[in-house]
Amino acid sequence: MRETIHIYHTNDLHSHFEHWPRIRDFLKQRKKQHVRKGEPVYLFDIGDHVDRSHPLSEATLGKGNVELLNEAGFDAVTIGNNEGITLDYDDLNRLYDGARFDVIVGNLLNRTSRRPSWLETQRIYQTGSGMRIGVIGLTAYFKPFYEALGWNITPPMEELEILVRELHPHVDIMILLSHLGIRDDEMIGEQFPEIDVILGAHTHHVLPSGKEVNGTMLGAAGKYGHFVGHMMIEVDTATKQIVNKRALLYDQDELPSVDKEEEEIEQWIRKGEELLKHEITQLTSSYLVDWYQPSTLPELLSDALLEWCGADCGFLNSGLLMDGLHEGVVTRQDLHRILPHPINPCMIRMKGAELKEIIKQTLNEDWPHLEVKGLGFRGKVMGSFVYSNIHFKDHNIFIGNGLIESEKMYTLALPDMFTFGHFFPDLQRLEKKYFMPEFLRDVLEWKLKK
Repeated sequence: MRETIHIYHTNDLHSHFEHWPRIRDFLKQRKKQHVRKGEPVYLFDIGDHVDRSHPLSEATLGKGNVELLNEAGFDAVTIGNNEGITLDYDDLNRLYDGARFDVIVGNLLNRTSRRPSWLETQRIYQTGSGMRIGVIGLTAYFKPFYEALGWNITPPMEELEILVRELHPHVDIMILLSHLGIRDDEMIGEQFPEIDVILGAHTHHVLPSGKEVNGTMLGAAGKYGHFVGHMMIEVDTATKQIVNKRALLYDQDELPSVDKEEEEIEQWIRKGEELLKHEITQLTSSYLVDWYQPSTLPELLSDALLEWCGADCGFLNSGLLMDGLHEGVVTRQDLHRILPHPINPCMIRMKGAELKEIIKQTLNEDWPHLEVKGLGFRGKVMGSFVYSNIHFKDHNIFIGNGLIESEKMYTLALPDMFTFGHFFPDLQRLEKKYFMPEFLRDVLEWKLKK
């Protein structure tokens, strides 16, 4: 006898709730249909469902996302870097308190190097016919960030080898929930033929019909809820063998519309904004933002970043600030609106010669108008650079009152988005200190209160 196991999967929603009503109702309807027919069905999310750029995710520190996953009927999730490193230690530890689904992560340990109580490293699901489905989850190895928050993240490939060895003798099908990215998924497919299906995430890749690598079927549904994935595994229940694997994607634009979906989407925004309306301070004057000309709020934030890190100098791009602040009451909602990015302060130690070259690169005339995507940035354009304790005179660069000295060591404060190698490749190899869990909006709040 043959049966088809249906697996629906989402990934990298990043709190784009404007697509969620259709996704939720589609998944609930599909699950109900399969159950009615006696077909096994599972719903999995592969991480980065939470993104604190949305007011509701910020106000509830991700618990609003967990409620949405509960409502949709998900069976299991793994975490992405947005769950893992944009919440402080205690908030991640409490994130899944109300979850009615399994959290499966095989490479995360708490500050005492033990498995947190809220997660499992593996899980076995059994269908009505007795087929045993082993599920493993792994998340991206962002070691410096996890360590700064107090977590112990372990190398995913090492953990995978152990988990596969432990799980394989006890299951008929093995599935990996991978928040590692397409390159790692392809490599795992080559090296671990025991894994039948890899559901991927992190690099926002789209696999419309899946991708077979050495007998392993890869599936992935892009980002922001643009697609929902569907993996079908046909099995012979007598021999416990897989007969066929098939993958497809559903475009959310083609999913059935939901009654009053626009109202629901707006309601999530309003709820988050209301929860964030806590007064922080009152301003006696306005602070303006201009992405291309000198303006007061970017300068204030740059000075705050310098002071927060205790560095010799600092810079940031004015495009980080989406708007200014007006005279009067300032709330947490105001700061979230103008600084929605999950970007942390960072301090880098380097020689003067290296610092000089980095500062010169910021003077690139094309950069202010550059549209930036990813790296935690949730704005529109780079904007011009703003400097603190960095001065220019007669084609020379000064730190404080002194000319940069090539062999002298300096510390530079900057947003962490510049340390990932995309804009300044040389910064990747240098000694860094990440300040976590505070975002740039927390630094601005601290400065405004002072």
